[in-house]
Amino acid sequence: MIKEINEWVTQHEETIKLTYKHLHANAEVSWKEFETTKFLCSELEQLGISYQTFDDHTGVVGYWGNKEEGPTIGIRSDMDALWQLVDGEWIANHSCGHDAHMTMVLYTIKCLKEIGFAPKGLIKIIFQPAEETGMGAKAMIRKEVLSDMDYLLGIHLRPIQEIEFGYASPAIYHGATTLLNGEIRGVQSHGARPHLGINVVDSIGSIIQALNSIKMDPTVSASAKVTMVKAGGDNLNTIPDFAEFGIDVRAENNEVMSELLEKIQHAVITAGSVNHAKVTLEPQASMVAAEISCEIEGIVKAAIVEVLGENGLVPPPVTPGGEDFHFYKTSYPNLQATMVGLGTGLTPGLHHPNMSFNLNSLQNGVKILSQTIIKLLIAK
Repeated sequence: MIKEINEWVTQHEETIKLTYKHLHANAEVSWKEFETTKFLCSELEQLGISYQTFDDHTGVVGYWGNKEEGPTIGIRSDMDALWQLVDGEWIANHSCGHDAHMTMVLYTIKCLKEIGFAPKGLIKIIFQPAEETGMGAKAMIRKEVLSDMDYLLGIHLRPIQEIEFGYASPAIYHGATTLLNGEIRGVQSHGARPHLGINVVDSIGSIIQALNSIKMDPTVSASAKVTMVKAGGDNLNTIPDFAEFGIDVRAENNEVMSELLEKIQHAVITAGSVNHAKVTLEPQASMVAAEISCEIEGIVKAAIVEVLGENGLVPPPVTPGGEDFHFYKTSYPNLQATMVGLGTGLTPGLHHPNMSFNLNSLQNGVKILSQTIIKLLIAK
């Protein structure tokens, strides 16, 4: 049905872009995607697709087909935007491409419905909130939305440094990410009598040095760095007694992340308390690394070749960026899950407040997702 998909997408090029522009202009931050949810529900209603919403978060799940007739597959998009300073104004801003992801997932279903595709199985259309917090996928998992799922398909725009426009990969091998919050408590004293106090700034210096001294296997990507420090007040002649700090931790796989976190905990507590300060360190958020799902990656690879040609297929990028999509696979080990990496000409990079990309790539995404679903659920 690739001919029918290509024709439909070409006919709907402008409508696809208009939907993207609507979602981009009405961005909403994590857990507050209220108008986005209403819009998506309205679109599903127009398609005659039943859907489920939730009392405690803004996610939406549509249902098309019958699980008694074949496998159950999911097609997932994230929904939330970032809160960013853009051209001097703080706004909700879709600088990670979630507006594009919603557009492509929505138009994949529209395309398949309108070209007469009848799935032998069940398609769950998952619009997931709060990916940027690392907690959105977990919220869906708690609702058991994916407990009966055989396959899960996602898609993500890739920066030009990874994949150029007109190319795509059958997976994205995101790394594991953990964000740590730390607190240090010391004793205030006058700057003239430092021996009567415990200076938390000294602890911060020791912690940074200790983190930089951690050694890991150099053949596997891993890093830990202090990314936030708050200490002291307005008085420069006072020994500060309280500090907060943040640590960004990255690792290529989940095993290395576990090892690195153990070393960080030991290094931070030991170094930070050498002057008798009290140090605590707790995780704020985490994302697991991608795990390979060979079967569905092979199916996506074939779909990419059919849409973009042999030259349009590129290997999966290995990136230290995090993505909560991968919690689905670790929660359901038998699930075949992958995320398409879509080349879009995206510059200067994801999460940049002025990120932009070639909107023609939306058509490629719809085609790849549509062809993949057809391969997973053969039409009647």
